[in-house]
Amino acid sequence: MKSKVYFVAVEPGCSRPQAAARLEALLRESRILECAAPGDRVAVKLHFGEQGNTGFVKPPFLETLARALKARGAQPFLSDTNTLYKGQRTNSADHLRLAHEHGFTPQAVGAEVIIPDDTLPQNVLTVPLGGRYIKTAKVAQVYAQADAFVGVAHFKGHILTGFGGALKNVGMGCASREGKLAQHSDVAPKVGSSCIGCGECVSACSVRAISLNEDRSVIDAALCSGCASCLAACPEGAIEVRWESGGNVIQEKMVEYARAVLEPKKGKAAFLNFCLDITAECDCLAQDDPRVVPDLGILAATDPVALDQACLDLVIRAAGRDVFREAHPERDGLKQLLYAEALGLGTREYELIAVSPPAGLQ
Repeated sequence: MKSKVYFVAVEPGCSRPQAAARLEALLRESRILECAAPGDRVAVKLHFGEQGNTGFVKPPFLETLARALKARGAQPFLSDTNTLYKGQRTNSADHLRLAHEHGFTPQAVGAEVIIPDDTLPQNVLTVPLGGRYIKTAKVAQVYAQADAFVGVAHFKGHILTGFGGALKNVGMGCASREGKLAQHSDVAPKVGSSCIGCGECVSACSVRAISLNEDRSVIDAALCSGCASCLAACPEGAIEVRWESGGNVIQEKMVEYARAVLEPKKGKAAFLNFCLDITAECDCLAQDDPRVVPDLGILAATDPVALDQACLDLVIRAAGRDVFREAHPERDGLKQLLYAEALGLGTREYELIAVSPPAGLQ
């Protein structure tokens, strides 16, 4: 059976108030927010944007979404997790400060903003999964504790997964730092040239896999548990992820993580993909890349697989070619969709339902 994917056009030059009104119409006609019942605490998962990047989904859209959820009697909060790579999103305090700088304040969006500190064990949930690649998933507890889940993704390209949409926003985005490391690499990180031998990583390592050798940290890959505590502890950002290690299976690992988050939320999850400011690279880059196609619109569904497939098809149709595969020839984004479909997370078959813009806001 085909899944329903709802689409409202947002053309280049459309003002943000007009676009927000179109989102309101999309939410009303798609009825995807029926996943949230009165009294439900709803986790709205998004990317707050990296410093220097403006492609992220803008705060007025989140205010519209939060208002619609509160109209149902639900209690929304906005959230994201910390990153593996260096930058302002590596730790919760700086990440939250950056979110506020980008306009995601409780006053502006009408909802609490939460970025859990995954260096604290109580903020991480271990999920027995028994997947082909991931036997035990480590996800942020805040998403598991929520009664309902709404994924808000900026649809764009990605160097390791071909493209990023609803599935990546959940699978990669809801994972703890340890979970992200398990997806990106073969567990053990490496020590870069900026190491000053301060020993902070040695103190942070619970399995004693790190030692100092001639005033430089050394990681024993055989002992490393992949907890990623050293990445958070290093004041110089000298400990690095082996980004290309395991690159051929990263999409499958990501999808298995998405399954760990979404299986407990059956009937209680909805997804929005914003096909605006579409670039060949991820919003994690601290810069704005050229847009590969004009703004297309916003899509909504309760099936993340159908939603991502519909977005991919729209982008390819608008460009006249697969711009993501062209930018990242070694990555086939269909891999994540096929595997997610095989795991029962959704179907690639969809019916695209166009939503008309509100009268007077054409």
